[in-house]
Amino acid sequence: MAPIEPTRLIEPDFWQLPLDDRMAEFAVLREQGAFLPIEFHNPMTDDTERFQAVTRYAEVVDISRRPQDFCSGQGAVSIPDMPAEALEFFGSFINMDDPRHARQRGIVARSFTPKQLQGVLDSVETICTEVIDGFCEQGEVDLVEVLSQPFPLLVICDMMGIPRSEFSTVLQATNVILGAGDPDMTGGGDPLAAVFEAGMQLITLMNELADRRRAEPTNDLTSALVHNDLGEDMLAPHEIGPFFILLAVAGNDTTRTAISHGMDLLHRNPDERERWKNDLDGVGATAVEEIVRAASPVTYMRRTATQDTTVGDHELHEGDKVVLFYGAANRDPRVFDEPERFDVLRNPNNHVGFGGPGPHFCLGAHLARREVSVAFRQLLRRLPDIELAGAPVPLEPMGVPLVGGIKRLPVRFTPTPEVGS
Repeated sequence: MAPIEPTRLIEPDFWQLPLDDRMAEFAVLREQGAFLPIEFHNPMTDDTERFQAVTRYAEVVDISRRPQDFCSGQGAVSIPDMPAEALEFFGSFINMDDPRHARQRGIVARSFTPKQLQGVLDSVETICTEVIDGFCEQGEVDLVEVLSQPFPLLVICDMMGIPRSEFSTVLQATNVILGAGDPDMTGGGDPLAAVFEAGMQLITLMNELADRRRAEPTNDLTSALVHNDLGEDMLAPHEIGPFFILLAVAGNDTTRTAISHGMDLLHRNPDERERWKNDLDGVGATAVEEIVRAASPVTYMRRTATQDTTVGDHELHEGDKVVLFYGAANRDPRVFDEPERFDVLRNPNNHVGFGGPGPHFCLGAHLARREVSVAFRQLLRRLPDIELAGAPVPLEPMGVPLVGGIKRLPVRFTPTPEVGS
């Protein structure tokens, strides 16, 4: 393939390409350099800004391990700089550096250990069964609408103690935030206004719930974050809402996108699908890791150099913005054998689909792995002939999407009865 201009990465149609086509272009860009300079227009400030796209595995990992040299709290982890109030509103502690980051993440991490999450992990199976029961008799559905979208969000809402009566409110608001550039999600109005309105809805809902849990704690994550008897630090009232936005959006969409892309990957790799279907428990763990590697649901994170430094033989200066493209790193042939091949038994598979090593590695990776594993184990067991009935329809992004989402994924299967019917 001929050389590609690095500015291709900020063209909206690049992010609407089929996954394999997009990764083929990334492969060309990756060989053009580990750091690719790009200029772009920031619509929020009307300024021309610059960043360097990081496309190779070693450099992504090195930067991720050096938070003192490459910070998250200066400007944003999104590509454009954001106003300070927007940083506080969206993103919670992923937009922070130590000591604020360590404090907030530490509070939340107490409730995100495998032991503390055991009740949630057990409920994943029940919720997935409930969701598949809702469409298993239909024979043809949009998998995003009936499974990828509601399943992980129901897990999060139940975990936080949000009543089912509020689920549609949370779903609509998270869809607006996730699909900010897509008129199907925002209703065709001003996308930035729609995003802030959706964020306010989530914060209001969460603040009301937190107030109730402070007065009457129950056995849910919200209670654990705002009430304890051990003298431990807790999230302040103004920190609860932004954390819930982070959880409901980032925690939901990683799984949502992995399930959708995973179904597409299995459709295009029938031998791998059969390998998994014939040994659901034995292949599940490596298959989930391969879906996350191949799909790389989280597209990027940005870091900002805090001082003059080098990565490999590349010089960077204080204030330089570097954008870590995880999908490109996860297909780097310097690390992965036959990186374009989807292999449900790939081992080792040290991908960066949950972020690079370091303080910002995905806190919910354990839960996300469980959700994806349960979803495909149930799908392949209960609907063994499920297949795509049309091409995936990607979200229309506003700029470079933080998560490379799929808006619709038509599938068909032989109808089966609900469990227990």
